[in-house]
Amino acid sequence: MDIKQIFKNNQEWVRQKLEVDSNYFNDLSKGQNPDILYIGCSDSRVTAEELMGVSPGEAFVHRNIANMVPNTDLSAMSVIDYAVLHLKVNHVVVCGHYFCGGVKAAMQSQDLGILNPWLRNIRDVYRLHKEELNAIQDEDQRYNRLVELNVQEQCVNVIKTAEVQRAHRERGITVHGWVFDIHSGKLIDLEIDFSKIMKNVMEIYHLE
Repeated sequence: MDIKQIFKNNQEWVRQKLEVDSNYFNDLSKGQNPDILYIGCSDSRVTAEELMGVSPGEAFVHRNIANMVPNTDLSAMSVIDYAVLHLKVNHVVVCGHYFCGGVKAAMQSQDLGILNPWLRNIRDVYRLHKEELNAIQDEDQRYNRLVELNVQEQCVNVIKTAEVQRAHRERGITVHGWVFDIHSGKLIDLEIDFSKIMKNVMEIYHLE
């Protein structure tokens, strides 16, 4: 890719926006009021705003390898804190995708250096659901199921946080688990049972 082309693309994008609305960037600079916090994968094929069909300012986005929400990750925790307490989002979405390289790497018995601590979080998901996953004979199907289960467990990690628990009590914030199917381009709602997870989490992780 020619880096200079990016600046040409940017100029064309600015021109198109101003052609439709001469105040577009003035309005954009006044602040943001997103309704959704989107936590997704860093994979270059999965662009948050584009797959959701939303415009700048409508989604607060956090991305990392395999859409993880580790309890000890200061970046993810800071994003949740800011989005929930300050931006007052009403929805938190954890979105994974089939054929995720991070999930695939976690399924391999390889030493991947600096990636090891991060991938252990995904391997912990496998350990929690080992019986179900090991019963799946087809490797691709097992791989895709781990993608789904990883999204589910990251939703649990979101619900564990004090900010989300408080926002749920005060304004009914909800948490969603989605998977992006790269083959079809479609978003799949895993229909995470927020109330059930909340009940189970509160037994152990309840925070005032």
